[in-house]
Amino acid sequence: MDMDNSVNVFGDRLVPCSLGPVTGFFRDGCCNTSKEDLGSHTVCVEVSADFLEFSRSRGNDLSTPIEEYGFPGLAPGDRWCLCAARWLEAHERDKAPRVFLQRTHVKALEIVPLQVLRQYAADLN
Repeated sequence: MDMDNSVNVFGDRLVPCSLGPVTGFFRDGCCNTSKEDLGSHTVCVEVSADFLEFSRSRGNDLSTPIEEYGFPGLAPGDRWCLCAARWLEAHERDKAPRVFLQRTHVKALEIVPLQVLRQYAADLN
């Protein structure tokens, strides 16, 4: 994939989501994607305690470190590239975390409408 051409939901250059912890399907800090990324890890979020508990209840514990994968575990306030379908599921259950639209890949719009993401925007005035 040509990451130099990665664009966000506005069609602008994709801004990195997080380098601490390092996020993204490619662990490049950005919510880049490719056809190998079946989960579409494209939505840059600021995780909340509510969302972390919701994710754990759905079988994806993002709080617990997994040392063999170099995963430190997430804490409220961390930024992370989330699967678009998981974010939408959280939204439908009033558990969705805030979203950084300039850091969210345009491919997220194939799953979540922009007007829904905008309701959770952490980076709009």
